[in-house]
Amino acid sequence: MLSLPSEDGDKFHRLGVGSVTALSLIAPISFEDRRLSRELLHNAYCVIDATVEHVVRTPKTLKITFFAHNLDSVIDGIIFNPKPYMIHQFPKNERGYFYGKAQWELGKWTIVHPVKINAVGSLVPIYKTPLRIDVMRRLIEKTITVNNLIQDGLPEKIAHELYTIHFPDIPKPLSEQQLHALKFGELFEYMRRLRNKRRYHKTAYRASGDERAWMKTLPFELTEDQKKAISEIKNDLSGNNAARRMIVGDVGSGKTMVILASVVLMQPHRCILMAPTTILVAQLYEEAQKFLPDLRIALVTNATKKGSLEDYDFIIGTHALLHRPLPEAGLVMVDEQHRFGTAQRHALTKLTENDTSPHYLQFSATPIPRTQAMIDSAHIDVSLIVQTPFTKNIATRIIGKSDFTKLLEHIRSEIAQNHQVLIVYPLVEQSETINYQSIDEARGYWEKNFDNVYVTHGKDKEKEAVLMAFREKGNILLATTVVEVGISLPALSTVVIVGAERLGLSTLHQLRGRVSRTGLQGYCYLYTNKSGKNERLESFSSCNSGFEIAALDLKFRSSGDLLEGSIQSGKAFRWADIADDEEIVKEVKKWLDNNHSALTPNQEQGRLP
Repeated sequence: MLSLPSEDGDKFHRLGVGSVTALSLIAPISFEDRRLSRELLHNAYCVIDATVEHVVRTPKTLKITFFAHNLDSVIDGIIFNPKPYMIHQFPKNERGYFYGKAQWELGKWTIVHPVKINAVGSLVPIYKTPLRIDVMRRLIEKTITVNNLIQDGLPEKIAHELYTIHFPDIPKPLSEQQLHALKFGELFEYMRRLRNKRRYHKTAYRASGDERAWMKTLPFELTEDQKKAISEIKNDLSGNNAARRMIVGDVGSGKTMVILASVVLMQPHRCILMAPTTILVAQLYEEAQKFLPDLRIALVTNATKKGSLEDYDFIIGTHALLHRPLPEAGLVMVDEQHRFGTAQRHALTKLTENDTSPHYLQFSATPIPRTQAMIDSAHIDVSLIVQTPFTKNIATRIIGKSDFTKLLEHIRSEIAQNHQVLIVYPLVEQSETINYQSIDEARGYWEKNFDNVYVTHGKDKEKEAVLMAFREKGNILLATTVVEVGISLPALSTVVIVGAERLGLSTLHQLRGRVSRTGLQGYCYLYTNKSGKNERLESFSSCNSGFEIAALDLKFRSSGDLLEGSIQSGKAFRWADIADDEEIVKEVKKWLDNNHSALTPNQEQGRLP
């Protein structure tokens, strides 16, 4: 990576750039053509090689008579409301180059606001930046060269295209090659910065467990994606550096079995797992007891007694783990990692009494597009679990007020089959700004017409107890998006999402993923008061893959900023579109993987062998 000149540090700081590549991405908004004009065009800028013949100053104008040698004609110049210094640009009988807008009026040519320039023969770029135009031009001329861009780590072809954007032969719109170069340069700079944020830590913990023998004891066959993720984790846990990997799986893709396989791999070293809710922790604990019968497993919540955890091989808990002294562990895992703050996740690895760094795995049920995964992988290793152990059979329909009678018939039919129904409302209490019923307004109707109706929401302190009770004996659950992740409801066959158009596609997919967890025929109803075609909801209805939906979500929403930590809260890129530019992301990733010179010296020393 090429170092920037220190004397220009303030200018780079004001522009918000930290490399030659980043500077090259500030493309000119237009160009001034400073080549000598062969003819004049009305309202077009021109350059003349002229001698000043007369200068007349009035209170509100400065009038100049030029003889233009390149056009062999006399031309008037006029400046309105001139500043005192301007008259010194036009000494009588002196020859020079002058630039301004030509106008044809009353049978003669006039140049409005002529400016003396030092040289001709080039296109001068115009930039919209915090710097003065002339300062920005000098900075670009000094810094942006093909050689400098190559030294900064870019491929020669990309460097050449970026250079021509600032120094073209003729002014013209960006070509496809130039736009490709801008996208490549932007993604290159972004992914390089992510890589430079990555830190490698030595570890003394090595995987020595036999995951193959364990998999043979399972009453089912793992999917190829599960096996691939386990293989990648095994490779991580066998290295000299502590693993930092994120495992992203669709709803129902079997991440739990990957978690348990990681515990098997890490034996004889202790493992710790943190999950966001008591219900999810209890489910994981049950699964661990079932499939890891030879290990001593501890469950830690706010309700469990505090005591030593030294005698356990696998500790599973909520954020209550953050308030307990934890014994040495070789592997720390976080499930539904986006539900915890960065500080909480970081604190967990620091709580264990380790001499060297433990391995660290994050699990997420929020699918991301492959392009996002490739970009993320510059900062942390990523595994995607796309396949599910069984095909989910969920019918998705968009409905409105006129469909309510048929919806009630469906709900009664499902309850008669001992199936459960979830109805998700946008609000707990009435709102004047949202044209949908709240839970408080709607619950009377459902409680009057149906038995075993349960209600919960995000502010409900008893929500976990309500969800547990509903799982055992409920017919209908009224809730907000609090049920988006985490709970397994085997009998749930139907979800009705009220005001579906107000939610992101990924959230809709998470809610839909609550049904058909065991292969049951599932139904998802998207209830909307909006009339007419809804492209987002129609696209969602015809797609069941969370990873495809995440890509759709990118098309309908902004992409987010990984460096600043705000995923899907604003567009991170000016040129690149990670919803459409997957091939360029692949190209950049391959280039970075194969060209270590693109990294900073410190990063190069810290790379994994």
